[in-house]
Amino acid sequence: MDPRTRRLLEGPIVPTLLRLAAPNVVVMVMQASIGLIETYFLARLGLDALAGVALVFPVLMLFQMISAGAMGGGILSAIARALGRGDKDAANVLVWHAVALAVGLGVATMAVTLLFGPALYAAMGGRDGSLAAATLYSHLIFSGAVLIWLFNSFAAVIRGTGNMAVPAWVTAIGAIVLIPLSPVLIFGLGPFPKLGIAGGATAVLLYYFVGSAVFIVYIWSGRGVLKPSFRPARLQWTPLREILRVGAVSSVVSVSTNVSIGVTTGLAGLLGPAAVAGYGTGARLEYLLVPLVFGLGAPVGAMVGTAIGAGQVERALRAAWTGALIAGIITEAIGLAAALFPHAWLALFGADATMLTVGTQYLQIVGPFYGFFGAGLALYFASQGAGRLGWPATAAILRIVIAAGGGFLAIRMGLGIVGLFAAVGIALAIFGVINAAAIVLGAWFKRERVAAVPQPS
Repeated sequence: MDPRTRRLLEGPIVPTLLRLAAPNVVVMVMQASIGLIETYFLARLGLDALAGVALVFPVLMLFQMISAGAMGGGILSAIARALGRGDKDAANVLVWHAVALAVGLGVATMAVTLLFGPALYAAMGGRDGSLAAATLYSHLIFSGAVLIWLFNSFAAVIRGTGNMAVPAWVTAIGAIVLIPLSPVLIFGLGPFPKLGIAGGATAVLLYYFVGSAVFIVYIWSGRGVLKPSFRPARLQWTPLREILRVGAVSSVVSVSTNVSIGVTTGLAGLLGPAAVAGYGTGARLEYLLVPLVFGLGAPVGAMVGTAIGAGQVERALRAAWTGALIAGIITEAIGLAAALFPHAWLALFGADATMLTVGTQYLQIVGPFYGFFGAGLALYFASQGAGRLGWPATAAILRIVIAAGGGFLAIRMGLGIVGLFAAVGIALAIFGVINAAAIVLGAWFKRERVAAVPQPS
């Protein structure tokens, strides 16, 4: 057994989890900050540009979450379980199947967004200049959808072996380079022409292209646990099923966040582009929670998957609850800070009065519910490792129903945007409570009922 797998199975849970998660959390926040960096610079192009990017952001984050958190979680889980049972050959075969899925789903993403993107942005409240900006940015960024899928799939392959450092370094260095590159391409400098919104999209795609190339060199050089063949493996249903049975169901959870925010964006659009920009800017903090918790959830999923592959049920449960506790504390602290000091966040992206008002209402109402969302999301990643996604998917669907349906009813009842945001907060709480209750009641193991939450060790 290689040292990384042994550490996942035998190392003390809290120190092992923190050691794996610490660099991962920092880097995942940096990756999420890429979108915020874009927003910061694009906001200097005017309100239409800011509103346009706010319209595209939920769609971009949807495919980011599906490729990294959902399908990426399926890849991580499959590889971790294969290594946990000592089957390295199966893990190597899974790498090529992950590549095939990434290319196929990347092409599908590009086709869907090019065909239906403009109509979607119009339905979400895009008008005139903001719609034109959204369409341009969307067409450019999604023309490289295959790169986004490959980057996140390769990162999941490496994380599945228990190596969080390589994806962390690639992401960190890429984000550092992107900080100066983005404004250079947006505003122009020296020999670089002013590209505006197109420059922001180009910078992001360059990041994914170079990052994917680095991952390819690392994986196929044999420097890590895996050594897949240079010749593509023949596609088989069994490896694809191992990835898809977790990844496909996990996509429901990814969709829940984006549908919830997308619908709320559409309702906020009734107040005009400034309201869309205000809610979109405030909700970016909610989006930031996802990669933050993913930074912790990826090692939790790897520990759970490896432990279950080795038959260590109690260790898997302790790892899950430890991760949920840490995630809940961190995200609740962020939510409370945002509720108390909303302008500290919102003022980074503009000074429009309506934008600040709507964004403040969102953060003050929804922010205190962030802890439920963080803990629930950590348990969702743990469930990916366990290969049991039924209840997390149910929780995600209920989140959509409560946020969208409850928000619509709030508007109809005259409760306005305050009622809409209250529905969003309640939906986050339901998501966390259901995921926790399902594991307590033994959803992972048909023959085992867990009477109480195990204490972390």
